[in-house]
Amino acid sequence: MPFVLHEYALSGNCYKIRLTAAHVGLPLERRQYDILKGETRTAEFLSEVNANGRIPVLQLGDDFLPESNAAAFYVADGSDLIPADRFARADLLHWLFWEQYNHEPNIATVRFWRTLVGEANLTDLQRALLPGKVAAGEAALALMDAHLGRSDFFVLDRITLADIILYAYTHVAEEGGFDLQPYPNVRAWLSRVAADPAHIPITA
Repeated sequence: MPFVLHEYALSGNCYKIRLTAAHVGLPLERRQYDILKGETRTAEFLSEVNANGRIPVLQLGDDFLPESNAAAFYVADGSDLIPADRFARADLLHWLFWEQYNHEPNIATVRFWRTLVGEANLTDLQRALLPGKVAAGEAALALMDAHLGRSDFFVLDRITLADIILYAYTHVAEEGGFDLQPYPNVRAWLSRVAADPAHIPITA
C-alpha cells in the first residue's frame, strides 16, 4: 500500500517528509493543494484529510497522520535516522520540539509572509509581528550556529532526523530575508547535509 503525502510542494514542512522518505528509500504518492487558494479549508479536505485544515498529512490506507515532524518520525522510525541510544533519541526529539516552537514559527513564517503573501499584502497584525519574528529567527540561527561549532551534526556524528527537520527551513531562510553569512557553522552544516548521496532538493 503506497504512502500518500498531501502537500504543498514549496512548504518546508512538506519537504521534511519527502527528504526523510528519500533517505530511507520510501516512495511517496504526492497530492498537491494550493494553500493560497484555500484548498485545505474545503469541506471535503476538512472531513476526509485533516480537520485542522493544514498540510502536510501523511496517509497510509485509511490512516491519516498530520503534523510534519510526527509524520517524518513515522517514516524514519526503524532506520538509522533515529538513534538506538535512549538519550540520543530523546535529544533528537528535543530538537524536533525546539524546531516547532523556536525555529519554524519564525523563520518559516517570515519566509511565507515575504515570498508567498508579499509584504504589501500583510495585515496590520502581521506587519506588527514581523520584527519580533525576524529577531526570534535570528536568535534561532545563532543558537544553531553555536551548537554546530561543537559538532558537525545535531545529535550524533552523522545525519539524523534532527538534521533533516532543521535543514528544511534553514536552507531557504534567505528567501525570507535572513542573512546566513554571520552563521558560518550553519552554512557548513547545510553543505554537509546537501552532500549526502540520499539528498533531494526542495524542488524535486
